Amino acid sequence: MMGRVISVLFAVLTALSNGSASVLQRRAAMEVPDSEAMRLSLMTRLVRQKVWLAGIGLVIVAAVCQAIALATGPIAVVQPIFVIELPLTLLVAGLVMRVRADAAVWSGVAAVTAGLALGMAAAAPVEGRDTVEDFAWIPALLVTGVFEAGLIVAALRTRGNARAALLGLAAACGYALTAALMKDAMANLDDGGVVALLVSWQLYATAAAGVGALFLLQNALQAGSLVAVQPMLTLGDALISVLYGVTLFDEELRTGWWLLPELVALALIATGCVRLARTPLARGTLAPPPAAPR
Repeated sequence: MMGRVISVLFAVLTALSNGSASVLQRRAAMEVPDSEAMRLSLMTRLVRQKVWLAGIGLVIVAAVCQAIALATGPIAVVQPIFVIELPLTLLVAGLVMRVRADAAVWSGVAAVTAGLALGMAAAAPVEGRDTVEDFAWIPALLVTGVFEAGLIVAALRTRGNARAALLGLAAACGYALTAALMKDAMANLDDGGVVALLVSWQLYATAAAGVGALFLLQNALQAGSLVAVQPMLTLGDALISVLYGVTLFDEELRTGWWLLPELVALALIATGCVRLARTPLARGTLAPPPAAPR
């Protein structure tokens, strides 16, 4: 029970850190011209901005918190908690941009929170194995690669918020894969200590997947509004992570008639996300500012 409490606490801290990082990274990405999209030069421009570096600092904090959460709890519990990242992102954006949250924002926050609570209670995730058989990663990585490639190709054929949403989903898949690899890597720490962790391929695959997801996220934020990116990022991360947990770690969720409240929970979360996306706070704080007169 104590492990589950620690896991949930650090998952919430991860969501808060990631939400704050998204706000700072979006502010930095707004300063980069569209011509830099999907190029390494995008990163060189971003790294020169203190706001973006502050966001990366929060990403590192989030990674540490996520590692602790995954080491102490099942992935099907930890990752779905990240759906609260969207309301946290908007609330943080309101504070940063000095825009007051209205009743619509709070109702959206309430819907997402209620949906998360209902979903977790109905699904009642049960922890499975701590590690994944190496051969099981082969089909998982192949399917993930094909899915990611399809999203990127589709994104390159669009512009604006459509591209941002597709790249946001691709980033979500990357972050979900990062979480699964991270959980598998942390099991090596328990079994063989630091040496076993450092020689495990999962640790370096985690880093590679995380860097790839970060690159996709930066391009998503540069392509369109945060409102277009964040719902795809948070919901996609949660759902794909649950899929990894069930298929790779043998974690169990309630089925049968429990699927009804689980669907209701998903509908509540989706409704809350849409409501948040339509609020004056989202439109006022997340749209690019008007150009300065010359």
